[in-house]
Amino acid sequence: MNIQENISLKKYNTFGVNVNAKRFISVDSVYKLQQLLKDEKDLFLLSGGSNMLLTKNIEKLVVHLNIKGISIDKEDDNFVYLTVNAGENWHEFVLWSIEQGYGGIENLSLIPGNVGTCPIQNIGAYGVEVKDTITKVEAIEIETNKLVSFSNEDCAFGYRNSVFKNDAKGKYIITSVGFQLSKSKHKLNTSYGAIEKELSKRNIQNPSLKDISDAVIAIRQSKLPDPNEIGNSGSFFKNPIISIELFHELKSKYPTLPSYPVSDSEVKIPAGWLIEQSGFKGKRFGEYGVHEKQALVLVNYGNANGEEIYQLAQHIQNTVKENFKIGLEIEVNIIR
Repeated sequence: MNIQENISLKKYNTFGVNVNAKRFISVDSVYKLQQLLKDEKDLFLLSGGSNMLLTKNIEKLVVHLNIKGISIDKEDDNFVYLTVNAGENWHEFVLWSIEQGYGGIENLSLIPGNVGTCPIQNIGAYGVEVKDTITKVEAIEIETNKLVSFSNEDCAFGYRNSVFKNDAKGKYIITSVGFQLSKSKHKLNTSYGAIEKELSKRNIQNPSLKDISDAVIAIRQSKLPDPNEIGNSGSFFKNPIISIELFHELKSKYPTLPSYPVSDSEVKIPAGWLIEQSGFKGKRFGEYGVHEKQALVLVNYGNANGEEIYQLAQHIQNTVKENFKIGLEIEVNIIR
């Protein structure tokens, strides 16, 4: 096993925070991972590094999951069933699927990170959640070193949530994810956000999978910074779900308050709107701050440390709570 010492993790996290791993290894197969687990149990798992904020050096052995590969398990006239290994880049997998004519994840274009982490927080965007296409999640149970399989139901998916963030947290290493994607009669979702407006701007009336993907990419690029240019982890906070009573109270004070119905008793509010109304959009504090185009995104302009960004997040939470009686939940995994 090629374990390296004192390795900078700056290029392994999209925030670009410069912390060190005391020990580091990159693993490219399930077999090698299981061999490693025979001797090492206390691990820090690192995939695409897109949903974490590192605030300190990592003393545990950092394992970079770099297991690649896509295979077709079976297919019929309507669907294809795939197994995609954890180290595959998510956006590249989306583009590959579209090239093959496979539908279901085109709305999730340009989301950073790798396939192995997509079930953990049930990634979602523009009216689509990845849970709707996942058939299984395969993982190694750390304690027993055995490969186990979770069905979609086993994953207990919720809004930006799954069993891997709760009961199974820290107990498993996801090695691959199974997907069911459509081959024909694609159920296109263009009604959420600005997709229809973007398609109209492009004079597209009967969009293809690629048209929708291109529209989503254009929208995201217009609002979200490229992590290769400005360190960030995408949306830092979840969109809060509040009671209908609190919504009506706030709507009377703030007539422009946007909302999305969840049920008869609950409403989803855009966290970015709350943060912007609280005066944080575009605000810079030295080397870190809130992005100028999207208040949901906290950014590292160069040499900020993770603790500074985390303190800003807490300041935002406190201010929004004071202003709107709404608690914002952090979506990013904070490593402290």
